Amino acid sequence: MGLAAEALRAPPAPATDGLSDKDFRRLAQLIQGYSGIKMPPGKRTMLEGRLRRRVRATGAASLADYCRALFEEDGLAAELVDLIDAVTTNKTEFFREPTHFDFLRDRGLSMLMTPQRRTLKAWSAACSIGAEPYTLAMVIEDHLRETRARGGYSILCTDLCTEVLEEAVAGIYPAAMVEPVPMELRRRYLMRARDPQRNVVRIAPALRSRLLFSRLNLMDETYPVDDEMDMIFCRNILIYFDKPTQSKVLRRLCSHLRPGGMLFLGHSESVVGIDLPVRQVASTIFQRV
Repeated sequence: MGLAAEALRAPPAPATDGLSDKDFRRLAQLIQGYSGIKMPPGKRTMLEGRLRRRVRATGAASLADYCRALFEEDGLAAELVDLIDAVTTNKTEFFREPTHFDFLRDRGLSMLMTPQRRTLKAWSAACSIGAEPYTLAMVIEDHLRETRARGGYSILCTDLCTEVLEEAVAGIYPAAMVEPVPMELRRRYLMRARDPQRNVVRIAPALRSRLLFSRLNLMDETYPVDDEMDMIFCRNILIYFDKPTQSKVLRRLCSHLRPGGMLFLGHSESVVGIDLPVRQVASTIFQRV
């Protein structure tokens, strides 16, 4: 019986329901194999909590029933994307790790946008709900405005999780979430809801039009992405991968950077021990050679 049929007969999963050792190992292997995300024993409780949402959504009787439908009743193909969405961590905020954006304002954009190269192509490779690429768009727009440079830009925004991509496309956020955005940028690039009771803001259409959103799995052997990118942001996702996976992903990312293009990693991430065609230009910022 598949997951849809289970929904016709099963009550919601009880909160005390847990994964068996066998099911945890099977899920951990599946999740790491598909997404690269490590699932050590210490994350067992977290995984159970995340998957209870899928148990309720599918109508399975328990986590054990859910796993049986996945692995023994041919339910995996239909459920895989939703399962991965449920277990993916999507912590993000505007102007997160602000030294990267300070670098772009002070040096980076002038290095990348020259009279010979007026159009900038950027890629946010784990964009979550869009705070990172929209922050980047604000910084680029402000650079063009202040320098009066004649140029354009586009930002490719990809993520494994379909749910967060839908939020990113909408570009609507709680007002409290945009507090890290400087006031002058809020005035230029954010719109308040007409109904003050909603207390949300939306990214201005001019910025939203510069971004293209698409689902992409960094574990894929090849990426359907332009190989002449000027900037790639891949921040705070590599920490979920083991070292061999980090190496493979970083090499693939670098293959999409043009010579002189820049790779931005999270401040807790490192390329030590990985042979890449880059040189470090600032903390966790690397330039393709």
